[in-house]
Amino acid sequence: MQPFKSVSYTSPSNPAGPKLIVLGAVHGSEKCGTVAIHRVLSEIDSGAIEIAKGTVTFVPIANPKAYAQNTRNGDRNLNRRLRPEVAPKEFEDHVANWLCPLLQRHDALLDLHSFQAQGQPFATVGPVNNDGALQPFKFADEELALVRRLGVGRVVDGWLQTYAVGVERRRNTRPAELDRTELDPQYGVGTTEYMRSVGGWAITLECGQHTDPNAPNVGYQAIRNAMAHLGITAEPDPTARPMEGLQLFDVIDKVHADDAFAKDWQSFDPLKKNELIGTRANGEAMHAPEDGWIVFPNAAATAGNEWFYLAKATSRF
Repeated sequence: MQPFKSVSYTSPSNPAGPKLIVLGAVHGSEKCGTVAIHRVLSEIDSGAIEIAKGTVTFVPIANPKAYAQNTRNGDRNLNRRLRPEVAPKEFEDHVANWLCPLLQRHDALLDLHSFQAQGQPFATVGPVNNDGALQPFKFADEELALVRRLGVGRVVDGWLQTYAVGVERRRNTRPAELDRTELDPQYGVGTTEYMRSVGGWAITLECGQHTDPNAPNVGYQAIRNAMAHLGITAEPDPTARPMEGLQLFDVIDKVHADDAFAKDWQSFDPLKKNELIGTRANGEAMHAPEDGWIVFPNAAATAGNEWFYLAKATSRF
């Protein structure tokens, strides 16, 4: 198994600038971020990219065990319940004890992922500025400025709030089947949520389908654009582009292994109100509650895990 590895570059002439960290392979089967990061590393080392201000740190493989297995998880999902652990038990607990302090030493995070179903790349951002209990935040403007420059045309928000909706539903419908972690809204905390909780800001970029040959290129361009926008490189600030904005508002769990979709849904397929999405093993039909989109449909989900998300349009972006 590979050791934990990070590579940092700091400007010798202007070190007191922004501190960006870029992650790949938080999920071990999502290789595009690793490929993109290695490409940037080689260009910095060759002198093709010059670090003009601040610091940029790269973690090509955040989860070495999952990466070596070519699986999403090692012992569990690193992008759930991410926090330092006093008594680590699972491999991802050891990752968290190394990764969380590293994240805390930076200002901004770009986390590169890919997804299972076919679809176009998109980014996710955090909430609007707020002082609420779930995810207080004050850097929404910084996230929006960067996300408009990454090179993708779609942005999604509402993740942690929607995950909390799912947790509340689990509490009310089947608490006896689940352990305490699945009934805790903080189980939805991953890399970006943790980054915001320690005073930074963060964007997840879903670069494309797992095996899409263009996904590493999407990740590479996003890294270059992020460094330019933050002034870490002396390249011109990329032009901000208009984006289609969606907001997650509900998550539906798979209850039984035989719960089945009505069709081969792809992420961001449009939904019409009352359209049939799928049918439970007990015959219950699952219909769209309003016009919108289906997001992260997972026909292979196991019982008790997220089956699909629902999203609606938002004018925030």
